[in-house]
Amino acid sequence: MYKNPLGFEKLSKLLRSFAIPSIISMLVSSLYNIVDQIFIGQGVGYLGNAATNVAFPLTTISVAIALLVGIGSASRFSLYIGAKENDKAACVVGNGFVSMLILSALYVSMVLTFLTPLLYAFGSTDQIFPYAYSYTQITTWGVPFLITTNVMSNMIRADGSPKYSMACMVLGAVINTILDPIFIFVFDMGVEGAAWATVIGQIASALMALRYLKLFKNVNLARSDFRFSFHEFLSTSAIGISSCVNQISLMLVQIILNNSMTYYGQFSIYGQEIPLAACGIVMKTNAILLSIIIGISQGMQPIVGFNYGAKQYDRVRGIFMLALKLNLVVSVIGWSLFQFCPEMVLSIFGSGDKLYFEFAIRFMRTYLFMAAINGVQMLSSGFFSAIGKPLKGMVLSLTRQVLFFIPLALIFPIFMGLDGLIYAAPVADFVAFIVSVCLLRHEWKNLYQLEKNQKAAID
Repeated sequence: MYKNPLGFEKLSKLLRSFAIPSIISMLVSSLYNIVDQIFIGQGVGYLGNAATNVAFPLTTISVAIALLVGIGSASRFSLYIGAKENDKAACVVGNGFVSMLILSALYVSMVLTFLTPLLYAFGSTDQIFPYAYSYTQITTWGVPFLITTNVMSNMIRADGSPKYSMACMVLGAVINTILDPIFIFVFDMGVEGAAWATVIGQIASALMALRYLKLFKNVNLARSDFRFSFHEFLSTSAIGISSCVNQISLMLVQIILNNSMTYYGQFSIYGQEIPLAACGIVMKTNAILLSIIIGISQGMQPIVGFNYGAKQYDRVRGIFMLALKLNLVVSVIGWSLFQFCPEMVLSIFGSGDKLYFEFAIRFMRTYLFMAAINGVQMLSSGFFSAIGKPLKGMVLSLTRQVLFFIPLALIFPIFMGLDGLIYAAPVADFVAFIVSVCLLRHEWKNLYQLEKNQKAAID
C-alpha cells in the first residue's frame, strides 16, 4: 500500500519539494499576462497595455472559479487521504472535474453575451476599447482551458505530484512566450496575436493536466466518480471560497482602480490613459511577487491538510512556520526592488513619455510600500482553508481588499485626488496584517489545546 510521505517526511524537504513547483506554476501563470504586457508594450504601445489591463478582471474571475473548485477539492482530498478515507477522496476529484466543466461553460457564455458593457464597466475608454475588445474576444475562448489547468494542478499537487503540476503550467507558458513575438512582430497581428498565443498555450497546458486523471497515486478513479453532486459541490466550495473571494476582491479592486484612475486622472496633468496604463503595469509586476507567495501557500496546503486530518498537530505548526519564514524573505526582496529599482522594473514593459514614468514610479513605490508584510495575510488565509476552516479564511481574504482598501480607495481621492488612490493601499495592507496576526494567534492556541487533549486521551 502507498504510504504518503506527507505524514513522515522531513518538513523542510516536503515544503521544498511542494513549494518550488507550486511557485514555478504560479509564476508561469502570471507570465501569461506579463509576457503579453511586455510584447504588446513593445509592439503596440501603452494603449495596448491599457487594453490588457482593462481585460484583466475577466482573467481574475476565471482564476477565482478555478480556485473555488481547485483549492476546495485539493484541501478536501488531502484531509480525506490523511484520514484514510480514499473512496471519499475519489468522489471529490470526480465532482471537482464535472463542476469545473459546468462553471466554465456558464462563464464563457456570460462573457461573450455581455462583453462590450463589461469592458466599459472595467474602465475602458473609447480610445482603448478597440484594443480591449479584440484581445478579450479571443482570450475568452481559452477560459475553459485556463480553469481546467488550474483546477487539475491543485488536485495533482494534493496527490503528491507537484512536479507534474508545474510541468503543465510551464508547457503553456513556453508556447505562449514563443508564439507572442512571432504573432505580434512577424505576422503583425498586434493584440490579437498576443491573445491567440495565450489561448494556444492554455490548450496545451489543459491537455497535459487532463492526462493525469489516469495517473492518480492515492485513489483509483472510476467512471461512477465523475458525476455532479450539489452537496459535494457545496462542501468543496465552502473550503475553496476564501481563495475564490480573494480573487474576486482583487477583481473589484482592479475595476475600482481602473475607473478611478481614468476619472481622477482627467483632472491631473497625466490625463486618463497614463494612470490606467501605469496602474496595470504596477499591478501585474506585483502579481509576480504575489505568485511566489501564493505558490508557497499552495505548496504548504497539502502538507497542512494531510497532517491536520491525521491529527499530527506539531507538523501542522511546523510547516506553517517554515512557509511564513520563506514568505518573509521573498517579500522583503520584492519590496526592495519596488522601492529602490522601480525604473528598471518599469522599463521592461516598453517605453513611454516622461509623465508616464514619473507617475508609474511614484505609484509603484507608494502603492506597494507594505509589500514586505502582505504575504502574511495570504498565507494565513490558505492555512485556514487547508485545515477545513473556510470562514476564517474567507474573512482574511475580505479584509485587505473589500473591508479596508475599497472604502479607502473611494474616500481618500475625494480629499486627495489621484494621490488618494495610491495611499489607500499601504494603509489597508497594514490593517489587514494586524487582523491576520490576531486570528493566527487564536488558532495557534487551538492547535496546542488539540495536541494536549490528544496526549491526555493516549495517557
